[in-house]
Amino acid sequence: MDEMGKEIPNDAPWNAPHAEEWDKITMKELIDKLCWTTTAKNFATLFVNVNVTSEPHEVSALWFLWYVKQCGGTTRIFSTSNGGQERKFVGGAGQISEKIAERLQGRVKLQRPVVRVDQSVENITVETVNHEIYEAKYVISAIPPTLCLKINFNPGLPPLRNQLISRVPMGSVIKCMVYYKEAFWRKKDYCGSMIIEDEEAPIGLTLDDTKPDGTVPAIMGFILARKSRRLANLTKDERKRKICELYARVLDSEEALHPVHYEEKNWCEEQYSGGCYTAYFPPGILTQYGRVLRQPFGRIFFAGTETATEWSGYLEGAIQAGERAAREILFELGKISESDIWMPEPQSLDIPATPITTTFWERNLPSVGGLLTLVGFSAFVTSTVVLGLTVCKKGLLIRN
Repeated sequence: MDEMGKEIPNDAPWNAPHAEEWDKITMKELIDKLCWTTTAKNFATLFVNVNVTSEPHEVSALWFLWYVKQCGGTTRIFSTSNGGQERKFVGGAGQISEKIAERLQGRVKLQRPVVRVDQSVENITVETVNHEIYEAKYVISAIPPTLCLKINFNPGLPPLRNQLISRVPMGSVIKCMVYYKEAFWRKKDYCGSMIIEDEEAPIGLTLDDTKPDGTVPAIMGFILARKSRRLANLTKDERKRKICELYARVLDSEEALHPVHYEEKNWCEEQYSGGCYTAYFPPGILTQYGRVLRQPFGRIFFAGTETATEWSGYLEGAIQAGERAAREILFELGKISESDIWMPEPQSLDIPATPITTTFWERNLPSVGGLLTLVGFSAFVTSTVVLGLTVCKKGLLIRN
């Protein structure tokens, strides 16, 4: 997948040499083609489930290959240490929006869903569900594309954008937090990360969510894609019981059955996100509609993590997209040059992304298909040499 991803441009995946070909197939088709064993296919399925909370048969191979590539590749996106799952914020990531709201001194309006955006007059007017009206010179829409279906636009959205927003659904996930009296798994020298492929298991991936100082021991688990839909009709207590029984079996510990607290967040029931973590592209959509994803419409500019070119689907991507959209407006106002719009993000000094290292065997071992090709070629060369020697020995070749 990493090799295929190398040819996909972060900012324009539809321009990849094999874009049309790869966008016509699903990740399931690609997995079936690339993976030779049931074990590999099961892990590849979980890899898709974990990263984009959807099923391999639901997503375009081009889109998923792009998604992994723009997150730094398969190792970076899946890793905890030196990867996408490494850090959390002390006190919670919600502090970012809360602190910004404080600095804006009451200008952030909560519980005001937008139902209408009118840019047919000099200033854009934005109307909320409780009939408040706001005016602005420009609007940035940072919601998932599909939620634009809840908003009436005047004039109406351009045809391709109007079609796009009904074709990119959100992923499905229930995030589950099980709290314990102590981190009993650490006594067994376990890190708390579990990758669980059992089809009957509710959880696919877990992480140790104990606080850095060792307090509030917890395991964070994800009910992913098909499983979140399958378990959505259970009660909260029923899901908790199933999860604890699973942890007890995997960790071989009776203590897993006795949590002190349980929290969960079912993102599928959130009407103002539609799901989580991000919108996904089914086959055929990225090459036909992807070009309009970041394209402004009049004085409306589009942000949101789906429009990012690095770490799309993550908080990092959301920030990149918001800053890019803001710079697009600054350019419209004549305050910056056009070349400044795509200003690269500086590398983090506190948490630098160190290079991904691989072993000699990881770099040089061929795939099963490559190995068979190599063995077949070697066998062909060997048989040809043996045949030649045999022919020479029996005097069947005429020497000059």
